[in-house]
Amino acid sequence: MSKTYFFSDVHLGLGSQEEERKKEERLLAFLDVVMNDANQIFIVGDLFDAWFEYRTVIPKGFHRTLTKLEDLVRKNITVHYLAGNHDYWMGNFFSDELGVKIYHEEFEVTIDGKRIFLHHGDGFAHNDAGYRILKKILRHPFNIKLYKMLHPDIGLSLAKSSSKKSRHYTSGKHYGEEDGMVSFARKMLAQGFDAVIMGHRHQSTFMQIGNGVYINLGDWIHHYTYAELHDGVFQLK
Repeated sequence: MSKTYFFSDVHLGLGSQEEERKKEERLLAFLDVVMNDANQIFIVGDLFDAWFEYRTVIPKGFHRTLTKLEDLVRKNITVHYLAGNHDYWMGNFFSDELGVKIYHEEFEVTIDGKRIFLHHGDGFAHNDAGYRILKKILRHPFNIKLYKMLHPDIGLSLAKSSSKKSRHYTSGKHYGEEDGMVSFARKMLAQGFDAVIMGHRHQSTFMQIGNGVYINLGDWIHHYTYAELHDGVFQLK
């Protein structure tokens, strides 16, 4: 029987050219394997470390990953891509050119009779109001329109630089993000969902809460973890 796969936080473009080549090779090998039995694949944010899409320009690099996504779609595997906090600024390239279903906000889906809520996971830290304010500013349509007035070479360079500086600043801090995520998961599961699946934290978690489950998908920087749904059963692998 067909399976559903979930992964997040690959952050293509984060490291050196050699590091990213090895990471992409591992991702492509994974997608080659799941292509044999997948019905649906969910990318739960931050496939790229920095993605800002112009009307006629997309970031350079990782064309093999983009081609692989199209290959999956051509094999009648539905690919869903939920934007994260590093790749929120997607336009219509993935949907129009590759056939990937794009989501800019959290959403729910029912698979194998399981009601699932998907959220990238950013913004749940109890003591990080600053990020929640910044998130609203960066995602406002007017501000995105203004940013697109920059030449792509400048805009994409700034996006990549900002991504790396943000990671350096936050890497040594602890915002209690996991507690906020768990609290949110508990609330959604109490509303009747069977599973809440997130990424963002880069630490994999599989937590049974009542009759439901909270899954954090971890990352593909260090851990290479993913979730699988088969015949109504979730596993973190």
